[in-house]
Amino acid sequence: MNLEQKAHSTIDAFLLDLKSRGFKVSTPQKGNYSFYADIKISNESFKILVYFGKKGIKTVLQGDLNSTNYSILSEIIYGKSLFENKTSIEKEPDEYIGTDESGKGDYFGPLVIAGAYINESIRLKLPLNEIKDSKLLTDENILKLAPRLRNLLDDKFDIVMVTPQKYNQLYKSFNNLNKLLAWGHSTVIENILKKQNTKTVISDKFADDRLILNALKEKGKLVDLIQTTKAERFLGVAIASIIAREKFLHWFINVKKKLNLTLPKGASSSVNKTAKEIANNSGKEYLENLVKLHFKITKEI
Repeated sequence: MNLEQKAHSTIDAFLLDLKSRGFKVSTPQKGNYSFYADIKISNESFKILVYFGKKGIKTVLQGDLNSTNYSILSEIIYGKSLFENKTSIEKEPDEYIGTDESGKGDYFGPLVIAGAYINESIRLKLPLNEIKDSKLLTDENILKLAPRLRNLLDDKFDIVMVTPQKYNQLYKSFNNLNKLLAWGHSTVIENILKKQNTKTVISDKFADDRLILNALKEKGKLVDLIQTTKAERFLGVAIASIIAREKFLHWFINVKKKLNLTLPKGASSSVNKTAKEIANNSGKEYLENLVKLHFKITKEI
């Protein structure tokens, strides 16, 4: 039995089980490197996809992650193993994409997600002794190091910067920071895969593994996605964190130049004070272009 036949057999088994439990299921259809079918519970619709590729078989459930019915289906389809961290990794792959973000904990400024592709030839060119998690580097060091890294990577990186205005729009749509982050990481991964094929992606684990998996498109779903804590210990993720942070810092530099505003980073009493001053002097609409509105600070202001 080849992988395609195995995927077909796998989805048939899932659908037979679900049907026996009283769920309404459609006949499986074949897509690009996958078989898929619809599942209906009351007024809710879900989709199960079983992918087949070089890395083997991968099952994905799509639908409203916050739904009780989604949780029920997840338990049936994935089983308890879904909630165990089986994606730990110690050895750095020969080639892979690393992704990380900057700005998610900052009231002022954008959310930036970046990704970097690494292989042996790129690794040999890099200043390895200077590369580490961006949180361990000063802003001055990042602004010097990041351009060098981008130059060495050539076009094998990608950056998605979500400005405060766009962030607030997307947050209303997703209504969840982790879903927004998953969209950003998956977008970066897909953009790099258009330029460079690879079998592995490493991302810092920020939430349930299903979030990024569900956000990925056809090409992204074929890679081995490893989500692990402290992922910045891997070179590609550390580089992604540095180039994401550089983009984040440049936003603050540009705001200072254009608006003559020196904005504090993070979330602190200094941030509260500055935000209140801006709201009082320039109004709420002006402040909304500079901050992430869902933070608790907004209500305090």
